[in-house]
Amino acid sequence: MEGALLPIIVFVVVYAAISFELVNKAVSAILGVMVLLMVHVVDEHTAASLIDFETIMLLLGMMIIVAVLRRSGFFSILSVKIAEMTKGNPLKILILFSVVTGTLSAFLDNVTTVLIIIPIVIELARGMGLDAKLYVISQAVISNIGGTATLIGDPPNIIIGSKVGLTFNQFITNLFIPVTISLFAAMLFIWATNRDKFKPINTNLAKIFTVQLLLEKIRMEFLNTTIDKKLLIKALSCLSIALLLFITQTVTKLSPGVVALMMAMFLLCISKVDVEHILQEVEWSTLLFFAGLFILVGVLEHKGVIEWIAHHVFLKIGGNPYVMVLTVLWVSGIASGFLDNIPFTITMIPIVKVMLEASPVPNDILWWALALGACFGGNLTMIGASANIVSVGIAKQCGVHISFFEFMKKSAMITIMTLTISSIYLCFYLWVSI
Repeated sequence: MEGALLPIIVFVVVYAAISFELVNKAVSAILGVMVLLMVHVVDEHTAASLIDFETIMLLLGMMIIVAVLRRSGFFSILSVKIAEMTKGNPLKILILFSVVTGTLSAFLDNVTTVLIIIPIVIELARGMGLDAKLYVISQAVISNIGGTATLIGDPPNIIIGSKVGLTFNQFITNLFIPVTISLFAAMLFIWATNRDKFKPINTNLAKIFTVQLLLEKIRMEFLNTTIDKKLLIKALSCLSIALLLFITQTVTKLSPGVVALMMAMFLLCISKVDVEHILQEVEWSTLLFFAGLFILVGVLEHKGVIEWIAHHVFLKIGGNPYVMVLTVLWVSGIASGFLDNIPFTITMIPIVKVMLEASPVPNDILWWALALGACFGGNLTMIGASANIVSVGIAKQCGVHISFFEFMKKSAMITIMTLTISSIYLCFYLWVSI
C-alpha cells in the first residue's frame, strides 16, 4: 500500500464532510480529487478513466426524461387523481399513496417521487387534521423500499448494475420478492403501530365536509395547471421505449446508460421544449458528486487499500457463504443508515469483488445483499438516503418540522424488519443455489 496514506486521509475527510453535510457533497468530492491531482497522487488522464460514465449517462438520461414529464403536467394529474381516490379516508391515503410511491420509485427514481408525492400528502393530512409527520416519514421510507426493486430506482442499484454489469431484468427478477414483501410489511407495521390515526371519518360530518372542500381546492389547483397533452404523450412514449429497451438488454446488447441518454436526446428533439430550461432541472451537483467519488475510490483501489480492507476485515469472517452474505447485508444496512448510501456503495463494490474472488458465492447473491442492505439501510435515519433528506426538507418548507430522532423513531424498526426479511430471502436463495 505504498503511497496510500494521503489518498486515505483525503477520502476520510471527504466522507466526513459528506456525512455531516459540512460542505456541499459535489464540492467535497471534487475538492478531494483536486487535492490528489495537485500533489500528483494521480494524473488527470488516469482520474478521468476512473469515472464510470455508464452510471453518469444513465442518471443524466433519466433526469432529462423526468424533467420533461414534469413539464408536461403528468405529475399534477397523478397527484390529483390519487387524492380524489382516497376520498379523505386516512387508511386509503396511506395505502394508495404508498402503492403509487413504491411503483414510481421503481421506474423513475425515489427523489423525483417524493418531490411529487410529499407536498400533496402534507396538504391532505393537514387539511384533515391528521399527523402530517407520519405520512411524510412513511412515504420517504416506502420510496426507498420501492426504489430497490429495479436497476434505475435507487442510486446504489444504478452504481452496482453499471460497475458489475447486471441487467435491468436481473434486478427485477432477484429483488422483486423481498421488495414486495418488505413494502407490504412496512405498510402493515405503520398501520399497526398507529391504528388510532387511521380511523375512518365517516361518522364525523364536520370532517367529511372539510375533506370535500379540500378535495375541491386540489381539483381547482389542478384545473389551473396547464397540461400539455402532446408533450405528455411524447414523454411517456420515450419513457416506455426506454423501459422496453432496458428489459430487452440481453437481446439488443445496448447498455442502460446508452438507452437512457439516447431516449432523452430523442425526446428533446421531438418535444421542442426549451432545452436550456430542461437542463437547468438536471441535478448537475449529483452527477459531479458521483464523478468525484468514482475517482477517489478508484485511487484507493489502485493503491491496494480496498484489497487490504477486504482481506483484513471482511475475509476474516471466513469462507462460509451464509456468513458472507449476511455480513455484507447487515454491514451495508447499518452503515448506510448513518453514512450516505451512495459513497458507501461505491466503496463496497471493489471489496465485494475481492470477497467473490476468495470464496465464490453463486448467482450474484452478494451483489443482491449489497443492494438490499444499502437501499433498505438508507431508511434507518434521516440522513441515510437522499429521498429522506428531500422529504424532510419539503415538510419543513410546509411548516412541518421533523427532527432526526422523530424520523428514526418511526423508521428504525421498519429498517430492521426489512433487513430481516432480506436475510431470510437471501439465505433461502443461497440454500437453493448451492
